[in-house]
Amino acid sequence: MKTLSSFLTALLVTLLSAFSAQAHQLSTSYITLDNAQNPQLYTGTWQVNINDLEQSVALDLNQDQQISWAELKSQNEAINRYAKSNFTVLQNMQICPLTIADNYQLDNHFNEAYLVLPLQFSCANNADITLNYSAFFEHDANHKVIVNLNQVSRVFTKTEQQQTFSTQQASYLSTFNQYVYQGVLHIWIGIDHILFLIALLLTCVLSRNNKQWQAIASKKQIIKHTAWIVTAFTLAHSLTLTATALNMVSPNSRWVELGIAISVLFAAVNNVWPVIVRLGWLTFAFGLLHGMGFASVLGELGLSSDYQLLSILAFNLGVELGQLSILCIALPLLLILRDKPIYIKWIMPIGSLAIAAMALLWCVERI
Repeated sequence: MKTLSSFLTALLVTLLSAFSAQAHQLSTSYITLDNAQNPQLYTGTWQVNINDLEQSVALDLNQDQQISWAELKSQNEAINRYAKSNFTVLQNMQICPLTIADNYQLDNHFNEAYLVLPLQFSCANNADITLNYSAFFEHDANHKVIVNLNQVSRVFTKTEQQQTFSTQQASYLSTFNQYVYQGVLHIWIGIDHILFLIALLLTCVLSRNNKQWQAIASKKQIIKHTAWIVTAFTLAHSLTLTATALNMVSPNSRWVELGIAISVLFAAVNNVWPVIVRLGWLTFAFGLLHGMGFASVLGELGLSSDYQLLSILAFNLGVELGQLSILCIALPLLLILRDKPIYIKWIMPIGSLAIAAMALLWCVERI
């Protein structure tokens, strides 16, 4: 068991190091298209992370480690060429011609600069269309693009580079399934949310007595304690996710992301140098911030125009299912390890400090 514990400690630190720069900053592009004005003409934008684009198109022409607007504009032909070769729309096996206008714009997502490419596809009729996307996968196998076409959202990945969109109105069930899937997917790639949950779970199997952490003998007590913490987190982020998605509140995304990073930092540091032992209400407070963060992701996806409330509820359910899957993996493992001296002495504090180090990095990045 000691060998297993040592292996798990090393694995945890390695995984956390690999995730150190990924919280909400995974390589992601955003494509939005609609044909509301003309059934045969799809117009919209492709928002590309400039750092991703630099990997495929030479942008820093003077090698000063800064990409200027002039350099972007001077490379518009190369950028358009790369875009057209990696993103195509097919209808009845025929390519819909793509036009990219020269009026580029700049935007940002999670404090990273994005280039906005105006797109226009001309198709023969209003039949179903198939999108093929292959950009940036050669440099980053984890890259993804979120495509929103007529308020229907899909995620394209290296293993799903081709998807077909129906021009028929989405059904109640298909909308529900799609947004549940997106909710599960986004809790799994929201590394800061995952690490916040893990930081809380690391001490759910322990109690604080005489300024020392001790294993909780009763599994029933552990499950009860864990259920209270997870319920507080779930209830809080469900409330703010729904309120933000419905535009009942409009928080500044920059401060929300910073607040989420601070919550991860506090939860991790509190494991090593406890200030608050009963975390229920604090978890609820931090959960409100995390819900706003989830809502920003849902905002990137877009809500179904036909089933807006259903989209929010389904996405929320997906987040809870994704969270539950993490809990089902982590809690049994922690129940096994809690009685081992190496857990209290090494695994819990090292894991907590690794999480704290990453959270501190995120705080600096998000200021």
